[in-house]
Amino acid sequence: MHRRVINFIKKLDHFILMLSLIKWFFLSSIVGCVMGILSALFLKSLKLATDLRELNPWLLFLLPFAGAFVSFLYSRYGKNSAKGNNLIIEQAYYGDREIPLRMSVLVFLGTFLTHLFGGSAGREGTAVQMGGSVSEFIGRLFKLDKHDMKIILMCGISSGFGSVFGTPLAGTIFAVEVIAIGYMHYEALIPSFMSAFIGDYVATLVGATHSHYHIYSVPAVTPINVIKVIVAAAIFGIMSIIFSEGVHISKSLFNRITKNAVLKSFIGGCMVILLTYIFDTREYLGLGLPMIKAAFDGHVPKYSFILKTLFTSVTLGAGFQGGEVTPIFFVGSTLGNILSNILLLPASFLAALGLISVFCGATNTPISSFILGIEMFGSHGVVFMFIACIVSYLFSGHYGIYTSQRVYKSKSRMLNIYNEKTLKDIRELKIKRILMKQGEH
Repeated sequence: MHRRVINFIKKLDHFILMLSLIKWFFLSSIVGCVMGILSALFLKSLKLATDLRELNPWLLFLLPFAGAFVSFLYSRYGKNSAKGNNLIIEQAYYGDREIPLRMSVLVFLGTFLTHLFGGSAGREGTAVQMGGSVSEFIGRLFKLDKHDMKIILMCGISSGFGSVFGTPLAGTIFAVEVIAIGYMHYEALIPSFMSAFIGDYVATLVGATHSHYHIYSVPAVTPINVIKVIVAAAIFGIMSIIFSEGVHISKSLFNRITKNAVLKSFIGGCMVILLTYIFDTREYLGLGLPMIKAAFDGHVPKYSFILKTLFTSVTLGAGFQGGEVTPIFFVGSTLGNILSNILLLPASFLAALGLISVFCGATNTPISSFILGIEMFGSHGVVFMFIACIVSYLFSGHYGIYTSQRVYKSKSRMLNIYNEKTLKDIRELKIKRILMKQGEH
């Protein structure tokens, strides 16, 4: 009798788990299908915007007006949409925020206009925000409780990331890893995978195309080469800090200039035009995909990674819409290409490591960055990819592009004072310490 009861309970557990699987397959499929279609439309719109800008160089002079117009829409109709990816992360962690559905419309339009008129930005942020707002709406539609709302929100993140880059596995892990540093939300693993896989499949079916890069040569795993990769990864980690802080400092400086969002974007647009003519190049406008390809196939200008950081910091700091990840890919791959001449390693090899490592450091997501490398470049050099990601993760410290990321577990026991603080809290704490030291002197 006792054994029958135990067997019945075991069967009941599996029955409940099966119901949960069916439930999340249904919900994840809806999120994935919607995001697949939206991502395909979004990628096609960015290609259209880029083609129009390159055919009509004069469009750059309308960038200040486009930025002012988008900022006006956000201030008038956006509610809290201006918080962008940080709002998505806060909702996935706390579950008590509101993500308006209009965010998807505003960020889609805002990013299209940013790229059409020459702002330096990416696409990941837009995809994640669209995924977050759409999945939140679907969750409310089905009246999910607070816990399930967090999970479906991660489905939106994974399907947005996975479908816009064509990397569903990286999108899956990114969604469960990016919310808190040192913690992964395993309960959302299966739903996130389902939505990311379906989202990528639907996007491809609708006609989405993705950029492809190749590692042409992978060095042997020797002690010397491992040391070289560790050195490069440490530099990539530090570069991720420079990029992240560049964007944050730019935002602070623009806020000091004016609190008016419309005027802020207008000034930022004028500055991008000025930078374009100071450096006499348009290589740093838009996504910058040709330069990323050049980092794998040939040579790039020595200071390309610094200039892309500057152009992107001004663009995003002024309030233009778009993501940070493609500019991060640009910065990482070009820096890797340049380091290849110093470390005497293949250019395409270090460009690939730079791409995933700077992304890893800026987002504090070592596992998804490692998987991103495998999905993008294949399994050749997998040992070096893993080394690069974990070293970059360590050397990036407690910095990052998402200030709402919470430190669940510090990267070192000697820094456990950062536990349970957001990157914004930690950044403000460090600034206060600097100001106090300056006051003492």
